[in-house]
Amino acid sequence: MGGLFGLVDADSFYVSCERAFRPDLEGRPVVVLSNNDGNVVSRSRESKALGITMGMPFFKARPLIEEHNVAWFSSNYTLYGDLSRRVFGTIDRFVSALEHYSIDEGFAHFEQGHAADDAHEIRRTVRKWTGIPVSVGIGPTKGLAKVAARLAKQRPECGGVVDLSGPDVDSYLRDFDVADLWGIGPRYARFLKSGGEENQEQPDLWEASGLQPILRKERVETALELKNRPDWWVRKHLTIKGLRLVWELRGISCLPLEVFERPRKGLCCSRSFGRPVTTMEELGEAIAMHAARGGEKLRRQHLAASHLTVFVSTSRFRQNPEEIYSAAASIRLPFPTSYTPAIVTAAKALLERVFRRGYVYHKAGVFLTDIVLDSERQQSLTDGIDGEQRLRLMEVVDHINRKHGRHTIRTLALGRDNGWEMRRGRLSGRYTTRLGEVLRVRAC
Repeated sequence: MGGLFGLVDADSFYVSCERAFRPDLEGRPVVVLSNNDGNVVSRSRESKALGITMGMPFFKARPLIEEHNVAWFSSNYTLYGDLSRRVFGTIDRFVSALEHYSIDEGFAHFEQGHAADDAHEIRRTVRKWTGIPVSVGIGPTKGLAKVAARLAKQRPECGGVVDLSGPDVDSYLRDFDVADLWGIGPRYARFLKSGGEENQEQPDLWEASGLQPILRKERVETALELKNRPDWWVRKHLTIKGLRLVWELRGISCLPLEVFERPRKGLCCSRSFGRPVTTMEELGEAIAMHAARGGEKLRRQHLAASHLTVFVSTSRFRQNPEEIYSAAASIRLPFPTSYTPAIVTAAKALLERVFRRGYVYHKAGVFLTDIVLDSERQQSLTDGIDGEQRLRLMEVVDHINRKHGRHTIRTLALGRDNGWEMRRGRLSGRYTTRLGEVLRVRAC
């Protein structure tokens, strides 16, 4: 596919979703917390300036939050998911191909010649229609588009769009920290910046002989320095994935646009509990909920799973090692399925194998693997017509739950009052998906 790659990236997406319905938060420091209000997962520019870091535990960030009047919210995945769909739906009107990379990022195909103009138009329209600010990076490869999108966020003078398809690419890469590159994690970043100073417990033969080494690893601090390293050196130290990244920095496209989503290899549904759980009954309700959620996700993507794993664990931070416990059990299902009652029944049977009394459980979940497309699954001789009826039944249940709210129709195993569900002390409204929570505006 000719043309250029564009990466459209929402700015502090979870925070932006909260601000879209709270104009009074504009310019005020805001953070969004993870499940059970545990850690910071999204920060506004103002919060970053205060020293609040990504992943910081809430109890550590709380003094800064209270001192500087930082607005904080629990994660509202219903709202964020719906606004993500609206953002991507808006972008899709302007481009010929779009890859949904994550909830707040998407790679798009831009035509050469007027890519920057299209990017600015996308920014204006997305902000107008959804209230979400986005930055756009443009480049001849995905890797350079990623770099451009990060620069667009970091440099307000660029107006939210950076184009690295011209001849001045190296001037941008010269000041770009190698640790910020796509695919370079903390371990590789430390290695690249070490200059050979790490792992020197045992001297090599040259040093043992008292002679100066002929070659010494050079520090790699910037994206430009990594781009200019020899291929053999990159492959030796960063594997083939690192070599692809270097080629992408050189303008050689190695990663095509994936317009069609690949079938998932595995699907995990789990949550840590909002309070300690000790009984088999409560664990069973949690496992049933995760199993039902897994079946719903499979059906939404027209998939079926053949293998099921159930796992439970206590907190790994308990002071007494005897109070720490984790276990998992697996089973191969008779045939690939997305039928919720079958998955729930199998999951509760597995729970009986791993549950141990006397422990305080912190987390539980299910893992579905050996996933195939529903149209390609092998039929069972005992499934037959009943399988088609079950699938139609689940379609009706999913339709009702989408229209009236999740778990409007649920299996009895999920229980009614789930006091163990995750803590969300400051949850905003589901403004776009619940009629009872739609904002009311009064004219002055």
